[in-house]
Amino acid sequence: MTVKRISGQPEKKKQKNKKNKDQSKAKGEKENQIVIINNIQPPAAPEQELRTISLYGDISEQKGADIVAALLYLENSSFVQLPADEEVEEDPLLVARSIAMVVSTHGGTASDMFSILDVMDMIKNRTCDIETIGIGKVMSAGVPILAAGTPGKRKVGRNCRIMLHNVMASSGGTIFSMENELEEIKWVQERYIETLASYTKLTPKKIKKLLKTQKDVYLSAEEAIKMGIADEIV
Repeated sequence: MTVKRISGQPEKKKQKNKKNKDQSKAKGEKENQIVIINNIQPPAAPEQELRTISLYGDISEQKGADIVAALLYLENSSFVQLPADEEVEEDPLLVARSIAMVVSTHGGTASDMFSILDVMDMIKNRTCDIETIGIGKVMSAGVPILAAGTPGKRKVGRNCRIMLHNVMASSGGTIFSMENELEEIKWVQERYIETLASYTKLTPKKIKKLLKTQKDVYLSAEEAIKMGIADEIV
């Protein structure tokens, strides 16, 4: 990928020592700018950076916030500059490194799942690929996240179990409040089905047929690949 934009790596700035200009540092000497985001300090060499996010456990508000922050941080540091050809005068070439996400979850809150999916789609569209790897168990809200990886870069463990089921919720209060909540649950169910269909080979009709049994639908790694949830077994 060749783009013309400023690299996400920390820039170097000229700093002057006001107290000892002539003793400690020569004028114009450059120092590395230290940037710390979420207590993560960018490494000196880009190739040493670990570009893998682990989504383990239930998808909660805090987990969603951590995953979104990690995605945005790695997106910002995804570009590396290739050595320029001295014989040819042209702009520097920037290459976007992909992000890897390991997924192993029983599921979680739909709204936090959608927040992760929206950020993943944004990053894929404007910056770099996202590789997803499902291991152990990928269930409920975790399935669209696995399927949302860049096509061709979605992997699943041989012994991983995939599970789909209907949206679950509880409600209380007046009958009017419960009717209102029921409408929201129906919207979440429809949106979940449409989103999963957009990432896979499944149609909304096929997904609804699978979920019509009112039971948890368990899939093997091979079945997940046939349905387009993943691309290969690792």
